[in-house]
Amino acid sequence: MKSRSTWSVSLVLGFFSFCCLPNPLTGCVAQESNETLTALGTVYDDSNENGKRDDGEKGLSNVLVSNGTEIVSTDESGNYEIPVSDDQIVFVIKPTGYRTRLNRDGLPQFFYIHKPAGSPQLYFPGVKPTGDLPSSIDFPLYAQEESGKFKALLFGDPQPRDLKEVSYIAEDVVQDLVGTDASFGVTLGDIVFDDLTCFTAVNETYGLLGIPWYNVIGNHDINYDVTERKYANETFEATYGPSYYSFNHGDVHFVVTDNINYHVDPADNRKKYNAAFGQQQLKFIQEDLKHVPENQLVVLMMHIPLEDAGDRQELYRLIEKRPFCISISGHTHFHAHRWIGSEDGWQGEKPHHHIINVTVSGSWWGGQQDERGIPHTIMSDGAPNGHSVMEFNGNNYQLDFVPAGRPSSYQMQLNFPDAVEISNMAGTEMVANVFNGTPTDVVSARIGVDGEWVPMENFTGVSPVFSEMFKRDRHENGDPRLPGPHATSHLWKINLGQLKDSLTAGHYLVQVKWTDKDGRETVSNRVLRVIPNEVSGTKEPAAQ
Repeated sequence: MKSRSTWSVSLVLGFFSFCCLPNPLTGCVAQESNETLTALGTVYDDSNENGKRDDGEKGLSNVLVSNGTEIVSTDESGNYEIPVSDDQIVFVIKPTGYRTRLNRDGLPQFFYIHKPAGSPQLYFPGVKPTGDLPSSIDFPLYAQEESGKFKALLFGDPQPRDLKEVSYIAEDVVQDLVGTDASFGVTLGDIVFDDLTCFTAVNETYGLLGIPWYNVIGNHDINYDVTERKYANETFEATYGPSYYSFNHGDVHFVVTDNINYHVDPADNRKKYNAAFGQQQLKFIQEDLKHVPENQLVVLMMHIPLEDAGDRQELYRLIEKRPFCISISGHTHFHAHRWIGSEDGWQGEKPHHHIINVTVSGSWWGGQQDERGIPHTIMSDGAPNGHSVMEFNGNNYQLDFVPAGRPSSYQMQLNFPDAVEISNMAGTEMVANVFNGTPTDVVSARIGVDGEWVPMENFTGVSPVFSEMFKRDRHENGDPRLPGPHATSHLWKINLGQLKDSLTAGHYLVQVKWTDKDGRETVSNRVLRVIPNEVSGTKEPAAQ
């Protein structure tokens, strides 16, 4: 370790200055150098929680610090040193048993941005000039109890366009979570919908929950007025810090990734994005995982689903030998479980479990409004908007789907006609849309509480309920926000005639039981009305 009273400075290729490509919004960066400095600092236990190191507050050893590529560990006194350029973020990797400093909205303050000249001039402001590198970049940590069993809230794509839609989020989802026992929350990208001024209102809204809140960058969270990817995250960084990082909680290691590859297509000069992690980030993940025991659960969080990333094979090579590793994304605005196997180049012993999380905004806050003035915003797979709660216990995890604006018991939708003629029972199909279901789950149905459970058949198709809503809201009412129906694998079907040989006219209870991969059972009910057959324009008399 070098002397604490000096900096180590190395100059690489001298200095240069440049201006951005002509753009009335980006303007010019005054000057940038590729000077590489050595950042020095201390990670310490801030026992009096005043945000600065006082006499007697001990440094913490073996805590990891990163610059986004390299990772170093603090020495026995809590000191570290790491290279840093003129456009880099230094951050601490939160260890188990500690939390980082939080701002008033619960955003973890685990980073220092070194950007001496600040961000380019942007439509949405970025980082203000930070000036010279401080003599010491210190990170306070705060001891806390962390059980191996804990919960995390997962928000996919809240995506508000404006403050009105931030209010939708507050009323439809957040206010019911006040008092949550979750240890922290995560937004899986598309925190907002292109208007980055909404970051403030969204952060204040989640801050009401009183828990740490982490954020993944999405394709609607970037600065689209720039011409280079290196400047696409400026406003996100100014608000949330690095776009990829990692942290520990309990027995789990979490890796937040950035797979939004923004670029300008030279063929047509259009600004676009595709899914990719990039070599620098992959190097960070590789280095990060060297510090994670093989038997520890690793959770990768990203915005665009893993199977869509162009350089996913390189990521596969980093994680496929680990027995405990899963990944979670958003982006698609439907809920799904995927098992990535050899057909996609995965070489692990077992398929990789990837979860595409339910979105808070559903179908982009589309559809007819309910009595609260909030759109129904049903997703294209027929599932309601909402969020997930993931419970961890060592290397085990369970994901629960939580619908917005409905009781938590609403886990499936049963679809069949309101009234069925006696003679049409055998030809009438019931479809169960089990929102968090997977094809290997067992779904059964019966008529009456004493009826025999009959297995239902899993199939991939479109939700009949959403198909009707799409026809009504998009075609008849002209709502452009609703997407077309999306084929999903969490559907099951059965003919009602298979449940009972014969029924007379009357009302009957239909029950559907879902047994998930963890053996948990959920039962939903719906009333079936059986009516007499029509005969020559009249109806047969009801059975006495």
